[in-house]
Amino acid sequence: MSSFYSSKDKFYVAVDCIIFGFYQSELHLLLLKRNFEPAKGEWSLMGGFLQKDESLDQAAKRVLYELTGLEKVYMDQVGFFGEIERDPGERVLSAAYYALMNIDHYDPELAKKHNAHWIKFKDLPPLIFDHTKMVEIALDILQRKASTEPIGFNLLSKLFTLSQLQSLYEAIYGESLDKRNFRKRIAEMDFIEKTDEIDKSGSRRGAYLYKFNSKAYRKDPKFKI
Repeated sequence: MSSFYSSKDKFYVAVDCIIFGFYQSELHLLLLKRNFEPAKGEWSLMGGFLQKDESLDQAAKRVLYELTGLEKVYMDQVGFFGEIERDPGERVLSAAYYALMNIDHYDPELAKKHNAHWIKFKDLPPLIFDHTKMVEIALDILQRKASTEPIGFNLLSKLFTLSQLQSLYEAIYGESLDKRNFRKRIAEMDFIEKTDEIDKSGSRRGAYLYKFNSKAYRKDPKFKI
C-alpha cells in the first residue's frame, strides 16, 4: 500500500480566508500587504498551509485566529482552487473560506503584526494569484445565503437599530432597499426583537435597539430579505 502512495505526485495544500467586516455602513475585507515572496508588497488574503494533524476546517479556524484573535466566528467553505500555475512559488492547492465578523471584536495588534488592513469592498485593490476570483465567489455565496438565512447578523453588534440593519443589507447587495418594505419584512420576523434600549448616537431623539433571538429563529426559521 505504501508503494502505491509513494509513487504519486505530492502537492502543498493551503487555506485562504476571505474575512468580511461591516463598518460605517460599508462592507470591508481584511487584507494583508505581503512582506514575503512571492508577490512581496502586493495585497493578499490571509492564508496558511494545512498541517498534518488538522482538517481543512480546523486549518481555516486556526488561520483566522492567528490574524484576528477570534474563535467561534461564522465561517463556510467557498471552494477548492487548483489551477496548475496559480501560485508561482510551488504547486499549491487552496481551500478558500469566507468569514463574517464584527469589526469591533478583532485584535488590532495581531492584524498589525501581519500587516493587515480593513479595506472598503468598493475600493479593493488588485489581489495576488486567484484571490480576486475567491472574493467574487465568496460575495456571491454571501448574497445568496444572506437573503434566506440570518447570517448577516454576524457582522453586527448584538444590539442594532433598524437603520443599521438595512444599511448592512444594502452594503451586501450593493443597492438601496425601500425602507417601508424592508421594515415590513423585519416586523414579520418574530426573532428580531425590539429592546427597551435606545441609541442616541444618530439623533437627539434616538432609535430603538433590536436584537436577534437565535432560539426563536430555530423554532420558526422563516427568513427572507
